[in-house]
Amino acid sequence: MHRKVQLIVSGGIRNGADVAKALALGADAVSIGTAALVALGDNDPELEEEYQKLGTTAGAYDDWHEGRDPAGISTQDPELSKRLDPVLAGRRLANYLKVMTLEAQTIARACGKSHVHNLEPEDLVALTVEAAAMAQVPLSGTDWIPGKNHD
Repeated sequence: MHRKVQLIVSGGIRNGADVAKALALGADAVSIGTAALVALGDNDPELEEEYQKLGTTAGAYDDWHEGRDPAGISTQDPELSKRLDPVLAGRRLANYLKVMTLEAQTIARACGKSHVHNLEPEDLVALTVEAAAMAQVPLSGTDWIPGKNHD
């Protein structure tokens, strides 16, 4: 189905390394959700007291569908909406996307690739023996995959 169906990976994409991994495994694109909300200003520690009133804490709030978002991002409440500075939020999101893109590009270049879409499964390595064993990818700088027999 290659080139007939596009694969878009979503869920858990937070940084350029996540993007690079998804592309190396065959994704055509990635989508972000929670990370974009955080970049806009959600889960801001300055709003800790407000999050606690909702029974959660800054850094763990994920009930955006309820419309009571203390940061004023995912709400229809006019008073809560006033808390969001759209210009500042836009700058923060743009900065996040630029850095994430640069990180993915840097990883691709470190793998000897000219473009992030040239990443492939063989480019995936682990930085620790434990991670190599769990992910069944080689330990960085070797072709050794812990738990696999090599002749």
